[in-house]
Amino acid sequence: MDFIRNFPLFTIVLSLFSGVLCFMISPKAARRYTMIYEAILIVLVAAVLGCTIATGEPFTYTMGEFPAPWGNEIRGGILEALIGLLFLIVMICSVFAGYRFVETDMDPSKVNLYYTLINLMTAALMALVWTNDIFTGYVFLEILTLTSCGILIVREIGRTTLAAMRYMIMNLVGSGLYLLGVVLLYDITGHLLMIPMQETIAELWADPAYQPVLTVSVGILTIGLAIKSGLFPFHFWMPDTYGWATPCSASILSSLVSKAYIFLLIKIYYRVIGIDVLAQMPIQNILLVLGMCGIIFGSVQAMYARNINRMVAFSSTAQIGYIYMGIGLGGFAGMLAALFHVCAHAVTKSMLFLTTPRLAEVSGGSLQFKKLTGSALRDRDAGFFFLVGALSMIGIPIFAGFSSKLLFAQAAVDNGSQIKLILVMLVLAASSMLNAIYFIRTVIRIYSLPGGETEYADKADVRAHHRAGYNIPMAVLTALNLFLGLWSWVVVDLVRRGIGMFS
Repeated sequence: MDFIRNFPLFTIVLSLFSGVLCFMISPKAARRYTMIYEAILIVLVAAVLGCTIATGEPFTYTMGEFPAPWGNEIRGGILEALIGLLFLIVMICSVFAGYRFVETDMDPSKVNLYYTLINLMTAALMALVWTNDIFTGYVFLEILTLTSCGILIVREIGRTTLAAMRYMIMNLVGSGLYLLGVVLLYDITGHLLMIPMQETIAELWADPAYQPVLTVSVGILTIGLAIKSGLFPFHFWMPDTYGWATPCSASILSSLVSKAYIFLLIKIYYRVIGIDVLAQMPIQNILLVLGMCGIIFGSVQAMYARNINRMVAFSSTAQIGYIYMGIGLGGFAGMLAALFHVCAHAVTKSMLFLTTPRLAEVSGGSLQFKKLTGSALRDRDAGFFFLVGALSMIGIPIFAGFSSKLLFAQAAVDNGSQIKLILVMLVLAASSMLNAIYFIRTVIRIYSLPGGETEYADKADVRAHHRAGYNIPMAVLTALNLFLGLWSWVVVDLVRRGIGMFS
């Protein structure tokens, strides 16, 4: 049991080592090694999850011998292990299902560099999941930003270069604001470790003189992470970033990177600020309003998109809005709904971004809706997986999206405010209707009989395109989606117990 407590550190160190190794080996060897080592990480994190479930207690791993406030700690609990396991499964599925496009979308001599970036990104994701120190969070935020820009720009077309520059600028602004918030909190409390900082903030909050400066510090930190994760109105970088990236990169950026920022924010709210102190700040009400605006505006923009990738990207804006709406509702139920939706959206959005390029591939290489007619009939596997993802996004029962929306409705009821209840219910209804409009419209188009099928790729060519290499990871993501929909209570119980360990 004590040895398992080393595993969170192993996931970070092994990822950093793997990044260096992949830079020195051939592209094919780098891809195979990445998949093998990601599978090893899944086993390690699953062991941590099993250990914390069995003991019912979290654990900390102290880095070095320095005490607080200079010490650095890694913390393992049910929630950290659950999110870490989800991230790794989605990562390996994205790499497995999208590697062929990586090899065709970029210079072959740089493919091993791509896997180097993937491994360094994995290290950053794991560090953000496990860290118990808010400054360490900043360090790996920057690593995550740099690697995210790297896997975006590898496609080397004009649109990805522009998207990468915009993404870099917005993320650096977000990182700067996060660092400023950390500096202010450190100056006030004298701590960087989460629990000592929380204890000091609880004492200082009792003094009205400290309340404004603490509110400003937390607000600045929140804005920084909100910009990085794409909360409305800071979402304008998302369509080009997700829409023009190579499929593997789009899947990872939308499903994992933005969720890592949000998970860090939730961890800070619980373990640094304290949920009772946060409830007395106006921040949650602001996040609630911005989240609901993001849901509506993202859905409307997705409805008017003419490109299937941009439609899915604008849909991500709406889904990020759902998560922040849950955080804004506050209370245990709101945070529970937000964290569950982190899981549901990570699984579903990766399915969609890994499917759209295959539909385009059998439609003359075009992502335009008018060219996609009948694409699901030409590539039935991709059509089926897109259908599953679309039904989940709409909120059809048995899929993950339905469980998420049900949890948000329950959180609104538990909130106790009639105004918030009405607003949330109206937003959920409007969003579901808009989702149904643009996703069902897309499904009808891709399953409609095309007028001139002979101008596109032959079905036999599609079957030859690494069918098993695509279908296996997509089947895993489909199974996870159905599990989150049919057995949501299992994940909800784990999240509930994990939140309890945050205190």
